[in-house]
Amino acid sequence: MAQDLDLDLVEVAPQASPPVARIMDYGKYKYERDIRQKEARKKQSKIEVKEIKFRPKIDPHDYATKKGHVVRFLTAGARVKVTIMFRGREMAHTELGRRILDRLVEDLKEIAVVEAAPKQDGRNMIMVIAPTKKPAGKGEAHEERRSPADEAPQTQEAQG
Repeated sequence: MAQDLDLDLVEVAPQASPPVARIMDYGKYKYERDIRQKEARKKQSKIEVKEIKFRPKIDPHDYATKKGHVVRFLTAGARVKVTIMFRGREMAHTELGRRILDRLVEDLKEIAVVEAAPKQDGRNMIMVIAPTKKPAGKGEAHEERRSPADEAPQTQEAQG
């Protein structure tokens, strides 16, 4: 029957009793399956992890600059791995690095949450922070800003 229809006989369930076969255009089936898989991959969101490095004796301006980078990464939706690098005698004062991390968490408490608490890893202290789930809040605020502008043309049309 499959040859008469110029199609393929495909075994669907060989373990079933009796085995199940299907008459189909196998090339078309593979093509459609690949298209579906490609669409599914497009809809997946890849979570990015950015890294920023600090030193224990960081200058206030450098701290502010790096904090700005962290804010930018978080608002873009990426997680941020914050690393404090210690050298030589700084290893004796790891509490300085811990203070910097605590200060960063305090400064970013509105937009970020700690995903992995600070931990010492050799000469580095590492912490991972992730953005809080508030993209809807931004959208609502954006719509609130737009709504007066949207209403203004309507009032003009109503008057004209």
